[in-house]
Amino acid sequence: MLSITPILTILCLYNGIEVEAESIPSCDNPVYCQGDLLDTVQMARLYPDSKTFVDMSQKNPPNVTLANFEQFMKSKNRHPSRQDIVDFVNDNFENSPELVDWTPGDYTKHPKFLERIDDAKVKRFAQSLVDIWPILARKINDSVAKRPDHYSLIYLPNGFIIPGGRFKEIYYWDTYWIIKGLIVSEMTDTVRGILENFLSLIDRFGFIPNGSRVYYLNRSQPPLLALMIGLYVDATNNKTWLAQHVDTVEKELNWWITNRRLQIKINDKEYDMFRYNVLSDTPRPESYYEDTRTCRNFTDAQKSDCYRNLKTGAESGWDYSTRWFFTDDRHHGTNLSSIDITHLIPVDLNAFLCKAFEELARFYELLGNSTKASFWHQRHAALKDAIRDVLYSNEDGIWFDYDLISNKRIEGFYPSNFAPLWADAYDTAKKEDYGLKATLYYKQNRLYRYLGGIPTSLLNSGQQWDLPNAWPPLQDLIVSGLAKTGAKKAVRLAENQAKRTIEAFMIGFEENKEMFEKYDAMNAGSYGGGGEYSVQAGFGWTNGAALNFIDLFYTKRETNNQMR
Repeated sequence: MLSITPILTILCLYNGIEVEAESIPSCDNPVYCQGDLLDTVQMARLYPDSKTFVDMSQKNPPNVTLANFEQFMKSKNRHPSRQDIVDFVNDNFENSPELVDWTPGDYTKHPKFLERIDDAKVKRFAQSLVDIWPILARKINDSVAKRPDHYSLIYLPNGFIIPGGRFKEIYYWDTYWIIKGLIVSEMTDTVRGILENFLSLIDRFGFIPNGSRVYYLNRSQPPLLALMIGLYVDATNNKTWLAQHVDTVEKELNWWITNRRLQIKINDKEYDMFRYNVLSDTPRPESYYEDTRTCRNFTDAQKSDCYRNLKTGAESGWDYSTRWFFTDDRHHGTNLSSIDITHLIPVDLNAFLCKAFEELARFYELLGNSTKASFWHQRHAALKDAIRDVLYSNEDGIWFDYDLISNKRIEGFYPSNFAPLWADAYDTAKKEDYGLKATLYYKQNRLYRYLGGIPTSLLNSGQQWDLPNAWPPLQDLIVSGLAKTGAKKAVRLAENQAKRTIEAFMIGFEENKEMFEKYDAMNAGSYGGGGEYSVQAGFGWTNGAALNFIDLFYTKRETNNQMR
């Protein structure tokens, strides 16, 4: 039997003061995160995308904006028409230039890896991807630093790469694959600046939010900072820089330990493991109308739980998937309102943190701090054992999420099942055996059927993290995970899958002259769909994942020597 002891502190911070509250808002900003103004504008549905309004800047200081709103509501007897609300927004908000175009100083139009590509078509495609970096490069306008309270955007000191489309700020886990592509492109100075942006967020807020907007300050995203820094250190051997920032990396991992850890007991053995678990229980400001509609049929208490789970699903990066939806008998459902992610121990989150602990131990070893290195090695080993005992299925030869309600693993294909291979979060002394079993699992699920990439699930729910969508980061989880095992069948499968993915990307680029955030697994080259917004072009993590695959599988180098 399983018992759970949450290790969470429930509090609400308002202007830095701990207070009791019936609900916990997205942040303490009274314009962008909570209050009647936000509710009135978003529920009027002025824009097809709720993110549009909360990305606008204020023409006046917030106290003036709020005073204007109160006067406005009184003048309309608190029942303004839709056109009244349009006029109020136009009078008080604007789409000011928060960002300015920026050409990274280390941008190289013809990085050396291009010379090692024999396939002329792939080489041209890779060149097109390199050419996109300046198009996605931005710095924050100085006006945001001078008047931060006028904006939802959080000021960052260095230039960065945006994902593209509606995403005009940095996002946490997107950046891992962006950095992979930048390193292939020899842009390590840009990488360092991006990492320092993240480190500055930790210094200011104690953690890295989902993205660099105040309305994201209620949640994080998959914790890949330590892995990003590992990529940078391996590419530059910059130990001086590492020594300056290693304690901040540790601070972020301690935030996860403090806020997202729980203890479970299985067969009288206790394990420390991790879950996504956002405490804020109000609608997401950037999806306010959508969340309100999703949770509309619940009681007030149920609505709070629904909002928490929606925010927690966003923290996972998979917003949204049937992976998080449950019927009353704990089978996967298809209705977004049935989301219950807070009672799951996700494979990928625990694998990412396991690798992060290992990387932090490695950093302290590089810097000669054996005491701290030993501490984090112990954390890494303990979590790796927990992943094996709690999440691994010997029968299926793969890892599954664990449900804290039914006290069992939730079987079903998701690319996240391969995350421990990708993160070395297993007994790597037996890596070929694990690789062969994972290869068999891949074949049993007939993933080779999909010419446009590996789908996010095998259930078509209309959500964007389900069939038929194939997301670039998830291609990497499977491909790199299998390739790193060294098992011949796994390596061959990984190479075939990577090349199939690149071929699909090239078909799409040839047709559209753009890269997309997600693709259609069933139609090679077609972009994906579903979810809360239309498909976005750009696209940061797609470009990075593609460049990484090209470097690994199309250049004249030993593939196994490149896998980390």
